[in-house]
Amino acid sequence: MEANPTSKQTIIDNETQREKEEQLWSWGAGTDGQLGTLRLQDEHLPQLLNVPSLSSASSVSMLACGGAHVVGLTSSGKVLTWGRGNSGQLGHGDMDCLLSPKIVMSLESYCITQVSAGWSHSGFVSDERCVFTCGDGSFGQLGHGDYRSHCSPVKVSFFVNKHVEQIACGMRHSLVLLKDGSGNLLYGFGSGKRGQLGISIDRSKSVNAPEIIRGFDDVQIITITANADHSAALSADGELYTWGRGFGATSDFLSPQQSPSSSKFSKVALGWNHALVLSDNGEVFMLGGSHHGMLSNPEITILSKHLSDGAVLERVPGLDGIKVVDIAAGAEHSAIVTGKERLRYGVGVNMGSLVLGVQGMKPALKQSV
Repeated sequence: MEANPTSKQTIIDNETQREKEEQLWSWGAGTDGQLGTLRLQDEHLPQLLNVPSLSSASSVSMLACGGAHVVGLTSSGKVLTWGRGNSGQLGHGDMDCLLSPKIVMSLESYCITQVSAGWSHSGFVSDERCVFTCGDGSFGQLGHGDYRSHCSPVKVSFFVNKHVEQIACGMRHSLVLLKDGSGNLLYGFGSGKRGQLGISIDRSKSVNAPEIIRGFDDVQIITITANADHSAALSADGELYTWGRGFGATSDFLSPQQSPSSSKFSKVALGWNHALVLSDNGEVFMLGGSHHGMLSNPEITILSKHLSDGAVLERVPGLDGIKVVDIAAGAEHSAIVTGKERLRYGVGVNMGSLVLGVQGMKPALKQSV
């Protein structure tokens, strides 16, 4: 049967439109090549990236930004990395920096479903539910039972034949969420000096092999995240748990603490000194944030200094009547995406990461570029 020329042209037009819509942009600090622009320089405006290595693959569906490197995941399960590689965090078998995205060839035979980037290490989860890590291992954050660094992704033997769901890489620690017959289990490894591992009532200088995080016996955890010396998790019931370095003036938490709130949450984003939390009905709350005007309310910040039971979970000001559909937090800045209008907002200080927004105490409109 002869092919319908009209249908064939429609397919071509759809592919062309898809290529136009699926673009990769970056801006901020670029002195380690983390912007992927082929230049070792900062960029104050978004730059469109040319990713020729994807011509025979597919589009980038997920990005994870580390200290000065980026891990990209395509819709077909391939991994690209670029930026600083001085600890092997790019996974290309060396410690070189890369000025543009490059496919991690040692993971070519796997279909990767989730990635995470720490300060100087990276983590990958495959569709076979295995987990791989590479980069700096000097605090045990790779989970291989030693303190060695690796320039190529290495399968974490502890999780072989286990059903890994997610990995989250912080500054010098990692979290892994896996599913077993009775539910979900959460493990931590790496630096624990601020309680970010949540594995004991004592501070752990470092742990080089996965250890189970207690306190979730009757809780089904569905999402984990880590950044700096913070860790967080969300339950299937929309409850928020945090542990590690205290937010604002609060003390460190050595074990997971549930944040008291009548709201149900769908996403949490961690910065160095603050966290954003998105509720099911599109409201944004935050913890900490007293540095550099990151959405902070001075009156609430002063109040939190006198509380001993944790930082105050407060609603972000300036967003009344606006439904938020996504959130992100960098070192000392924040970004949100609203619903219907898809407007971008941002606040805080540009610390040289991939940044949306401007400085200030309240969200400011960021026009599309």
